[in-house]
Amino acid sequence: MFDGLSDRLASTAQKLRGEGRLTENNIQDALRDVRMALLEADVALSVVRTFIEEVKQRALGEEVLTSLKPGHVFVSIVQEELVKVMGAQNERLDLNTQPPAVILMAGLQGAGKTTTVAKLAKLLKEREKKTSLLVSCDIYRPAAIEQLRTLAAQVGSEFFPSSTDQKPTDIARAAIEYARKKHIDVVLVDTAGRLHIDADMMAEIKAIHIAVKPVETLFVVDSMTGQDAANTAQAFNEALPLTGVILTKTDGDARGGAALSIRQITGKPIKFMGSGEKVDALEPFHPDRVASRILGMGDVLSLVEEVQQKVDFKKAEQLAKKVQKGKNFDFNDLKEQFEQMQNMGGMAGLIDKLPGMPGMADKLKDKVNDREMRRMVGIINSMTPKERAFPDIIKGSRKRRIAEGCGLQVQDVNRLIKQQMQMKKMMKKMSRGGMAKMMRAMKGGGMPPGMGGPGGGLGF
Repeated sequence: MFDGLSDRLASTAQKLRGEGRLTENNIQDALRDVRMALLEADVALSVVRTFIEEVKQRALGEEVLTSLKPGHVFVSIVQEELVKVMGAQNERLDLNTQPPAVILMAGLQGAGKTTTVAKLAKLLKEREKKTSLLVSCDIYRPAAIEQLRTLAAQVGSEFFPSSTDQKPTDIARAAIEYARKKHIDVVLVDTAGRLHIDADMMAEIKAIHIAVKPVETLFVVDSMTGQDAANTAQAFNEALPLTGVILTKTDGDARGGAALSIRQITGKPIKFMGSGEKVDALEPFHPDRVASRILGMGDVLSLVEEVQQKVDFKKAEQLAKKVQKGKNFDFNDLKEQFEQMQNMGGMAGLIDKLPGMPGMADKLKDKVNDREMRRMVGIINSMTPKERAFPDIIKGSRKRRIAEGCGLQVQDVNRLIKQQMQMKKMMKKMSRGGMAKMMRAMKGGGMPPGMGGPGGGLGF
């Protein structure tokens, strides 16, 4: 997300880097670049105009003109205005009510609404320790009801059955009554989507809203539709009292226009952003952190939070102790590292959160992509338990058998063996307590070594 915008803003920052001071002329040049970057990112024109005007007013002030590092100050202003456009801070769900708290999910068909319901249930369970009941009011698509049933089981939440011969309002009321009797904390109501906004759809969802009186009404929208996402959100906001927006498919959106347009057009906060199909691929939307990503400064806070939630620290500490005792880093250990990385959204998800990535992210993703990681796990799965534990015994005939077993070439097996040897050497270097210290720091919420301070952004 934001790949093109990040690259353009990085280029603008480089031009300003060599300036001794900023003048009205070079500020105008920089603003022209920023305007083009935003338009190319499919940000709504009204949002672009307001944004540029705000940056211009601040950039022409004395603060910048007399600054020792005017380029740095200009980029800081851009960052602060980006945060302002997206909503200043993350707005949490308001669940402070007599249980069950009802969350109504609205959106067009194909936006990923049903999957997002399950993702939200999993997030509430893990981060808020809340139990959830999932119910589908989509009486037009039996497959949607079954999909939600499957997803509910996958995330460990209860599912309230419904059928196509029932009224959506009756389904929702019955689910809430069931949750009340069972002392369930949250009811997540999935509603029917359409391919476009129509009067029948709006009338139905208004009726459900009146029937269930939700504490949160969230609009789920596909970020890949750009500024159209903001316009659709506005149409729903005029029909329903929305409390927030969830952006989906952000992993496939290289522009980011929706994220930068929705708040200003609708006045409603983006509360979550989803990336990918996995049920844990949902995270709170923090405007300050997203602005840092846009400007190539990374998002180390989100990265640390993700490590804390998704890394199995018990296994990591066991590996640290194993290496400290002088035991070899084998293929079982390497496979575990790959699986931990996939749990955190894969290489693409990690790279996006690292500082200093504009222009480098795509190159790194090409070299170490998630498909390659799956291939390497496939090679390890083709090994015998003895080969995984003792990599040194893997010679010519064994390599050929492993390659045939996973449908790859001997060269692929050789490449993996080389990577395992490099990791083994690196682990030995870290065996003097460094790895264990890093695990303890990450587990306790601290920064990994070398990530403790600001910077690493656009070269300032």
